[in-house]
Amino acid sequence: MRYIINGGKKLKGSIKVSGNKNSVFPCIGAALLTEDEVTLENVSNLKDTEILIQILQKLGVKVQKESSTLKIKASNIHHSTLPEDLMVKLRGSLVLVGAMLARAGKVNFYHPGGDIIGKRSIETHLEGFKALGASFKKSNSKYSLSIPQVSSGDYHIFLREASVTATENLILVSVLGQRQVILENCAKEPHVVDLCNMLSQMGARIEGTGTETLIITGVTKLSGTSFMIGADHIEIGTYIVASAITGGEIKIEGLRGVCLDPILRPLQSFGIKLENIGSSIVVYPSKLKSVSALITNIWPGFPTDLMSVAIVLATQAKGITLCHDWMYEGRMFFTDKLIKMGAKITLADPHRVLVYGPNRLRGRALETPDIRAGMALVVAALVSKGESVINQAELIERGYEGVVEKLKALGADISRAEA
Repeated sequence: MRYIINGGKKLKGSIKVSGNKNSVFPCIGAALLTEDEVTLENVSNLKDTEILIQILQKLGVKVQKESSTLKIKASNIHHSTLPEDLMVKLRGSLVLVGAMLARAGKVNFYHPGGDIIGKRSIETHLEGFKALGASFKKSNSKYSLSIPQVSSGDYHIFLREASVTATENLILVSVLGQRQVILENCAKEPHVVDLCNMLSQMGARIEGTGTETLIITGVTKLSGTSFMIGADHIEIGTYIVASAITGGEIKIEGLRGVCLDPILRPLQSFGIKLENIGSSIVVYPSKLKSVSALITNIWPGFPTDLMSVAIVLATQAKGITLCHDWMYEGRMFFTDKLIKMGAKITLADPHRVLVYGPNRLRGRALETPDIRAGMALVVAALVSKGESVINQAELIERGYEGVVEKLKALGADISRAEA
């Protein structure tokens, strides 16, 4: 699949933001912890969601999807092996491991796949599971884990890194049982908060939601619930940048259940004019300027998933911006494609680039390297002169719902075509 984009149109109008893609993974995991029906609302219609549904169905879980609502009933789970062919497609499937351990006491799984933007170790997950008494065997890319389902006492675990998925896995494996688990150095991203809030609705006892220390007191049973997934903060930031670099004025609606300061403040430092109006944000035409440095960090820092789009923003800002992502060594390598479009960018090392702006970009035919870089190329194409073709657009649609439809609604000249 490819996108064909003719740049130069100022974006104007309103769109509704989708649900947080990264909340869907752990919240589906939470649904496996009860035999009752669970309803998830505001679920993005993405390829990744389809893969998760397929994994559940292979486990014997009943799943119904209608529009943005997902109904899950895990009254019976037929086996404890997560399918290899699906796990290798989806990094987020890893959070099902913690849920399966809590529900069945054992799980077989394979090293997960996903975007190739750098080495992604699962050691923090394994260390946490072992600290809770789990034993595991490894053969090539296959892992076999088991954990005593009846255990009591107190467990104090310090995560060696504030990994989002490791935090989610340890929350999921800890909420059932007769033990108290204290987790320190936890990730605090909005999707972790969504998971904790959902589990609390189901009857879990979790203290410290939204902080780096979580105190989890196990319970014997969780109940079904209906939970609304929060807004996708990465999508919000992406459309803010798209509006700003095209000189447009748009309204982003449906902001709910997420703190946006870690995104809005850095974007405003580039000169982007914003206004919060109730559950919406209005982006006004802005005079863009560089910032001395934009550095990613764990939440509530600037998220790594927005760095690719932010680099495009820097190409349209007057001055020199240092963009530094210390999390993934492959994040910056897509910038050669922006250079082909006319951007002036110096790659200092795998984690840092210097961006000189503003530059007039030109349309090009480009390949999508990963979800976030692919969407950054779409944003760059919107401000470029002439036609751009973004190939392998199906990767972008793993992380962004309705890209073509939303941009068309804002006046962009974009179409989808089969490769």
